[in-house]
Amino acid sequence: MRISVAMAVYHGEAYIEAQLDSILSQLMPDDEVIVSDDCPGGKTEDIVRRKAEQDRRVRYVQGPGCGVTANFAHAISLCGGDAIFLSDQDDIWMPDKAERVKAALEQGALLVLHDACVTDADMHPVEPSFFAIHGSKPGFWNNLIRNSFMGCCMAFRRELCAAVLPFPADIPMHDQWIGLIATRLGRVTFLEEPLLFYRRHGGNVTGGGTSFSTKLRWRLLLAYRLLGRFALLSHQSRGKLEN
Repeated sequence: MRISVAMAVYHGEAYIEAQLDSILSQLMPDDEVIVSDDCPGGKTEDIVRRKAEQDRRVRYVQGPGCGVTANFAHAISLCGGDAIFLSDQDDIWMPDKAERVKAALEQGALLVLHDACVTDADMHPVEPSFFAIHGSKPGFWNNLIRNSFMGCCMAFRRELCAAVLPFPADIPMHDQWIGLIATRLGRVTFLEEPLLFYRRHGGNVTGGGTSFSTKLRWRLLLAYRLLGRFALLSHQSRGKLEN
């Protein structure tokens, strides 16, 4: 099973080299890392292009410049692997992450979500389990109401791309969208062990506080978009059967 890592970046120069090193140390020669940069021309591009010269598995591309969700969609669309791992620019993969997640996918999971150790900016552990502090658990309705799907802890089979792409332009985040669709279409495996150091440093593009009214509006919009996508997928499935 060939691995593609889809990494969406924006001013990632502070931590991206350490993150790339933690990823590349676990990949096979035919695997790849697609780095989509939404702010090209700066230090992040310099770092990634230099890394790409040293390691052919790294590919730098300019992002669409339309925000993190569109940037992840762009990176995912360029992935050629059988398994697609999502990655932020500022975390660190634990040494056995790729092996453990790949094994779960090979055992039949459509999508895998694993736990993470939350750290501060200097990688000092703050919380040993993101699942524990967040109350993460499987199930469609559970995760529509209280999202467990954190992109940096997710990987999925390539065939899921046909169902989740393109992302609706107005959904709040890509990871919940991907996770909820996967929950309806196949087996989602939760790995209870932390496989990532999730760095919180005050400048994260994802994460952070959001008001209750905004969360409610996002959930209603997401539910509406999901209904539309499931209807489309059902129509496409019927069409294939009729043909």
